[in-house]
Amino acid sequence: MKFGIMFANIGPFGMPEGLTQLAQTAEAVGFESLWTVEHVVVPKGYESAYPYSNDGRMPGPDEAPIPDPFVWLSYAAAVTERIQLGTGVLILPQRHPFYVAKEVASLDALSKGRVQLGVGIGWLEEEFKSLGLSFATRAARTEEAIEALRALWSDGPSEFHGQHFDWSAVESNPKPAARRVPIHVGGHVPGSARRAARFGDGYFPARADALDAGLTALRDECGKIGRDPAEIEITTGARLTLDDVRALEDRGVARVVTGPPGFEPEALTRGLEKLGDEVLSQFPA
Repeated sequence: MKFGIMFANIGPFGMPEGLTQLAQTAEAVGFESLWTVEHVVVPKGYESAYPYSNDGRMPGPDEAPIPDPFVWLSYAAAVTERIQLGTGVLILPQRHPFYVAKEVASLDALSKGRVQLGVGIGWLEEEFKSLGLSFATRAARTEEAIEALRALWSDGPSEFHGQHFDWSAVESNPKPAARRVPIHVGGHVPGSARRAARFGDGYFPARADALDAGLTALRDECGKIGRDPAEIEITTGARLTLDDVRALEDRGVARVVTGPPGFEPEALTRGLEKLGDEVLSQFPA
């Protein structure tokens, strides 16, 4: 079992001191990965329902800083040595594949192959409208973008011809350290699981209560396309208790992610060390 910290770039962890403490302490106690969230803007008075809270609102005020995931992860890479650097998730249909391919490959090369790319289609319709992008076509653009990224990361020049992205042969360099960055498809609805079966290296439902329906959809889709579902690494969010982690491991989950156990420096260190001693140590790598 692998363990990660999600929502890693929020609150005090968006600043240098908090970031460094979180990243270095998590690495020292045995966490495998850090996962960032993103919104390029948060439209005031949005009416779209945030899918991970009971009231449909994101935690914290609309003006709370959310640092760019790639900038944050680059800083984290510089102050750590081993911990994996993940987006959980990048809103892929809001970005052109050229920029994502360049940013991810640059970070992967500089961090010596530590990047995990989590992607999602997004839920905040007002954000798409502010960007002048279609909300209705975001799923199709995401699927094309995943294929386009893999083409851009392949050796030599690449071209791509789709409905939403189309270009003749181009060079995109640098390449990722291993010429491939794992792509984890996020989302808590069956459509996300089917997308992971068709396009993903991993499936990342942030809500563990969506896991059963997601795994059923994932396996059904794999059966339709002739893919072994065991090829797809499963990540989910949950509390880090021994019973919960063991139950998730029995269901085929390979990685469990949780939020920081505290925001003040002393509370964060105590919380991470406690998790390392009581939970992570029971699942040796």
